Amino acid sequence: MEFAGPNSSRNPDKAVAATDAEAMCRVVDSAVLDLWRVIDTLGRIRPEQQPYYRGSPVYEDVKRLAMELARMGCDIVTGGGPGLMQAANEGERLGDSADRTRSYGLRIDLSFEQEANPFVERLFHHGTFFSRLHHFVRLSSAYVVVPGGIGTSLELMMIWQLLQVRQLFNTPLILVGPMWRELVDWAERRMTGPVELASPQEVAIPTCVETIEGAIDEIRRHRQAWARNQARMV
Repeated sequence: MEFAGPNSSRNPDKAVAATDAEAMCRVVDSAVLDLWRVIDTLGRIRPEQQPYYRGSPVYEDVKRLAMELARMGCDIVTGGGPGLMQAANEGERLGDSADRTRSYGLRIDLSFEQEANPFVERLFHHGTFFSRLHHFVRLSSAYVVVPGGIGTSLELMMIWQLLQVRQLFNTPLILVGPMWRELVDWAERRMTGPVELASPQEVAIPTCVETIEGAIDEIRRHRQAWARNQARMV
C-alpha cells in the first residue's frame, strides 16, 4: 500500500465539523500521511547493509515470540524485510489460526531490499527512516527489541526518548538478551553521575529480559492490564 499524496484527499477544502469525530480522524490521518510524504523528500539516506539471521536460533526465537503474541490477539509490526523481520511476520501467521490479528510491514526504500517478505499482510512504503519511525510509534502498543545492529539501536533510542519525555505513556519497552542489558548498564554508569545527564528513573525505563519467554511474560501482563482497563471503559 502506498501513502496518498497531498492532492489525493477527498474534498480537501471542505470544512469538517468539530463534532464529527469520524471526519476529524480522516482529516488527521490524511494530514499525517501528507506530512510523511514531505519528510520523505527531505533525505535520501542509504545505510549500509546489515547482516541478517536466517535459520539461526535467533530467527526461531523471534518466530516463536511473534507466534505467542498472535495467539494472545496481538498484531505484529515489523520493517517488512528479510531476516528477523521475516521471522516475526512468519510467527504471526503461524500463531493466528483464527485470523484475528494482522501482520504489518513498514518498508523502507533501500537499493538492496526490493521486496517485502512473503508473510506481510498489510504493507506500507516509506522513503526515509524518519517517517517510518513515526509510523512504528503510531501503530504500536508495545516494543520488543531483539539483537540487532545500528538500525535497531536507532529505533530503541527513539522509543526510549519518547518515553523519557512522556510523549509515550504506559508503553512497554522490552529488551531481550545480554547486549541490551550491557547498554542499559553503560547508561546507568555514564549518564547518572557524577554529572547527571539522565535520572535513574529515566535510565530504568527499558525492561531487560534474558529470554524470549521473559518478553512473552511481560507482554502478557501488560495486555491483561490493558484488557481490564478497556472493560472498565465499556
